[in-house]
Amino acid sequence: MPIDPYVLLLLGTVCLAALLPARGTAADVASGASTAAIAFLFFLYGARLSTREAVDGLRHWRLHVTVLVCTFVVFPVLGLAARGLVPVLLTHPLYQGLLFLTLVPSTIQSSIAFTSIARGNVPAAICAGSFSSLVGIVLTPLLAAALLGNSGGGFSADSIVKIVLQLLVPFVAGQLLRPWIGEFVKRHKKVLGLVDRGSILLVVYTAFSEGMVKGIWHQVSAVRLGGLLLVEAVLLAVMLLLTWYGAKALGFGRGDRVAIQFAGSKKSLASGLPMASVLFGAHASLAVLPLMLFHQMQLMVCAVIAKRRAHDPEVREEAAPPAAPTAQSRQAAVTGPPAR
Repeated sequence: MPIDPYVLLLLGTVCLAALLPARGTAADVASGASTAAIAFLFFLYGARLSTREAVDGLRHWRLHVTVLVCTFVVFPVLGLAARGLVPVLLTHPLYQGLLFLTLVPSTIQSSIAFTSIARGNVPAAICAGSFSSLVGIVLTPLLAAALLGNSGGGFSADSIVKIVLQLLVPFVAGQLLRPWIGEFVKRHKKVLGLVDRGSILLVVYTAFSEGMVKGIWHQVSAVRLGGLLLVEAVLLAVMLLLTWYGAKALGFGRGDRVAIQFAGSKKSLASGLPMASVLFGAHASLAVLPLMLFHQMQLMVCAVIAKRRAHDPEVREEAAPPAAPTAQSRQAAVTGPPAR
């Protein structure tokens, strides 16, 4: 089962923030750099995402509506239902982070990778992930404002302005400039990917440093972390079952069901971390913890499922070579059918 190296880097960044948190002037510099990094991240997201692919995929609208409903309706409903676990298993801040996790858009890269391994409908997974990301840029902050209210980072007119300036404006700018810079972004995909990941590490370091300085981590114990992991395991299991059997009940073929299961049951760490930093402010460290844990859990579980799906009976039947002709069939092919 895969351990994402990037998750190890994130955990290392958390440890660095715990040992050497940014304070005073260093904190101000890190905060300013983090704000710029978030804006640049969403500019790159806009430059990368092909609007044409997402719109072309609308021809398969039933699949995309199913994925969107799973991502932005079923997930949040389950998140709201988890409110009953406070304070038995979860503290209120951890619950806020769990609820935010349910509002984040789906992944793109890992959904495509697992759908390919499982021999599902890869083009559908590409379009579903892209469309979910496009919708999530607007819908995730709106859902967070509606469901989290003032208990998150203090949503206000000021917060809405920050969301628009740091997330939406750079994303739209990237989309508008895509015809001119799209090829450059593709050619330098690896280098810009490193910039992406480095920016997210900076966001995590800033958020966790602020949490350390303000003593937020005293609210979390090993027992509470265990409770969070248990809740997230149940959440992932429920979504994997719902996406698979629900898609089957809706009449989707096997390839589409694979795409729906992987695109509809996962959440994007790359989109969620910067959004949480903008939405939660000083409380971002606890808000992103459930998402970081869920990310690693979904990779491990979905890797196992994808490998098993690759050996489904339907796949074996499609891959099976044609049966060797018998002597009788060869004779019939030469002489024709018997006279009546």
